Amino acid sequence: MTFGKLSDCVARFTERLEREGVNMHGFLLSASGKLIAKGYYAPFREGQPHRLYSVSKTLTGIAVGMLIDDGLLSLDDRIADHFRDWLPADPHEFLTRLTLRDMLRMATCYSRTAYREGIDENWARCFFTGAPDHAPGMAFAYDTGCSQALAALVRRVSGLEAIDFLEERLFHPLGCQDSRYWLRDPSGCCQGGTGLCMSLRDVHRVAECLLRGGDGLVPGWYAREMGKKQIDTSMREGAEERWGYGWQCWRTRAGWALYGMGGQLCVVCPDRRAVLSTIADTRLDPFGVQRIYDAFFEEIWPYLPVGGPLPEDESNLPVVPELRCIGLRDDASIAASGSGCYVFGDNPLGLRALQLTDTEVRFLRDGGEAALPFVRGRLVETAWPGHPQTPALASAAWVGAGQLRLRCHAVGDAPCGFDMLISTGGGRVVVQSRRSSDPLTDGYAGIASGVLRREESSSEV
Repeated sequence: MTFGKLSDCVARFTERLEREGVNMHGFLLSASGKLIAKGYYAPFREGQPHRLYSVSKTLTGIAVGMLIDDGLLSLDDRIADHFRDWLPADPHEFLTRLTLRDMLRMATCYSRTAYREGIDENWARCFFTGAPDHAPGMAFAYDTGCSQALAALVRRVSGLEAIDFLEERLFHPLGCQDSRYWLRDPSGCCQGGTGLCMSLRDVHRVAECLLRGGDGLVPGWYAREMGKKQIDTSMREGAEERWGYGWQCWRTRAGWALYGMGGQLCVVCPDRRAVLSTIADTRLDPFGVQRIYDAFFEEIWPYLPVGGPLPEDESNLPVVPELRCIGLRDDASIAASGSGCYVFGDNPLGLRALQLTDTEVRFLRDGGEAALPFVRGRLVETAWPGHPQTPALASAAWVGAGQLRLRCHAVGDAPCGFDMLISTGGGRVVVQSRRSSDPLTDGYAGIASGVLRREESSSEV
């Protein structure tokens, strides 16, 4: 293998992701301690904090591992013993038997998350007041509430929130230089399973540290064991999720990964001494994360040297130039049509009226009016409809006669989005919309049918 060959592999990797429509925000690839390639998809920039979702779980687990190494906790500790003040009067035996070892490997006594976002105030406390449904240690069940309880445990034992603890013990000593923050639950506790926001290059530093055995910052025994298969996951639907689960991280076909919803990944390959880290928003594509895995393992991983160094000539690392996020592909041969104001009866989208022009769609709902500007065939930086403080990316394409497709992605603290098809003709409109689940996208899932309101001016909703 030559270095040029590896450069070609990186090019095929990026081209494949674009061809398959993967909504990438950025990636870093390193091997043998050397940066091979990086790419940021405008408007995302180097050093910009990004919501990492369940990568947070791995960092929360690392904090627990440090406290175990300090002698303040044990893998065999029962989690209930640290939260007796939160237990019901007669706690279920499944909960009282649950150990930290089983918490770390997602073998709890719950089959789903106990807390309800937007309803419960103290998310971690819900873990101890829920209704256990199976014996602990017997089966894998992905449970974000488990990681929230671990974050609360870090706070109880160390006296620090998880981000402050990791700042002292890991982030600052490792040289993480960009701004970072951790979203909190309503009670003020770090969202241990989902809320960490930090830059791509800093989370990549963390992954490389773990690949090197912890660098004396993460306990060596924990860095070794966390990526091993600690429990079977063969019942999972996702192909890459069937290789097993470690301690708050996932096994893969060639190592293990920090894995957050929507394409937040640090794929660690010990045999190649390599790490691929990505940020993205694939939540509207149920196969989006798998597309990233497959593109890496099929286009790059086979050509990385096993165990050995990279080729000597490293003077021209194939650093990928700035790229652009992928918008919808427009068919320029289709003429824009259907402009006008449409009114609706009762519908799942909650639409009362919709006004369509060549450059904007305006929605009128019971909750108010919102606008989404667009340029056909281009990605536009805008704000989420009705939320001027939430940055978003919108794209539009005419995909058929009288059919306009719109896609909007929020790119703030909660990357999410909706995908909408507006079909017009004969004085009628049908709006079909799907969304990635988030409170911000409420009202963007379902089908609505309306009629053209001819007596109204086209400039009014």
